[in-house]
Amino acid sequence: MGEAGAVTVAHLTRPEIALPPHEVATGEIVADIVARHPDHPKLGAIRRVISRLGVDHRRFMRPLASVAAEAEITERNRRAYQDARDQAFTAVSRLLERTGAAPADVDAVITSHTTSWTSPGLDVALCNEFRLRPGTTRVPMGSLGCVGGAHALARAADHLRTGRGDTVLVVVAETLSAVYQHADTTIEAMIYKALFGDSAAAVLMTREPDGPGFAVEDYTEILLPHSTDRYRGRLDAGGLHFDSTGAALTATGDVLPHLRPWLDARPAPQWAAVHPGGPRILTDTANALGLDPEADLRPSWDSLRERGNLGGAAVLDVLARHHDAPPPPGAPGLLLAYGPGFAATALTGHWHAG
Repeated sequence: MGEAGAVTVAHLTRPEIALPPHEVATGEIVADIVARHPDHPKLGAIRRVISRLGVDHRRFMRPLASVAAEAEITERNRRAYQDARDQAFTAVSRLLERTGAAPADVDAVITSHTTSWTSPGLDVALCNEFRLRPGTTRVPMGSLGCVGGAHALARAADHLRTGRGDTVLVVVAETLSAVYQHADTTIEAMIYKALFGDSAAAVLMTREPDGPGFAVEDYTEILLPHSTDRYRGRLDAGGLHFDSTGAALTATGDVLPHLRPWLDARPAPQWAAVHPGGPRILTDTANALGLDPEADLRPSWDSLRERGNLGGAAVLDVLARHHDAPPPPGAPGLLLAYGPGFAATALTGHWHAG
């Protein structure tokens, strides 16, 4: 198939986003950092960077005091998976109820989950919880991080392209609060405390439309060579860490030229669902695509401000927001996300009016 694959038009329902109950303001996180690290030599810089993240609130699976409490890797991992699984169950339950789809309709389930380790994984838990058919195809994906949602949609389009089914369930669940720990005192670790939020997202991709939404026509994946230093996860006795280097600041601008020839061969997007990984990611992407960073990416900015960076679920949250103020019928669009690697996955298509 090469680096990209044209598909028979695949239709996405409105994604269902499940948010945990504990809303935490950025000011609360800053206060917690200051209280725990009053003598940190970079405290002033940390506060300045956090103030520019564009995040006002985010939801955590557990109260801030519990998230910030010390715990060893075994307990952190157990809680992170349990919480992500439960949020995934909520998202899927709401999705099936809203769409009227039955578990027996699902031909494949594709999952992305990075923030804890377990075997069997989220895919098996979903099959058991919703009594999916024993022959349901399972594609469990881990370690993708923020690109996981878009990557899962590309795999769903693959499944429909092969003709092996008509309905694919895509589920992304992340407990990104798992990186919130005070033992790691790097400036990057302090910033990620304020950037990330927890959530789960679920969406159906089908051959036939079920109401308005994004109709996917094509997709591609890009891996920037020798760029693993940009963003990476790390486990130690204290739990999960998310590291990055100064090169991360240019990662989006570095990968977009590799994506440009593929995009130039397709209709210019009139709307875009871009992963809200941070302000630099959004402005660099908009400028490269010839879009207005504020007006054209408003759903991404709103998602970042209200919910933080939701990892792989973030781009699905952005796509869901487009349903509230839909693009014109037939308007060409783009869904684009980035993640560790450094990688990008893009899907193009149009807005189906229903």
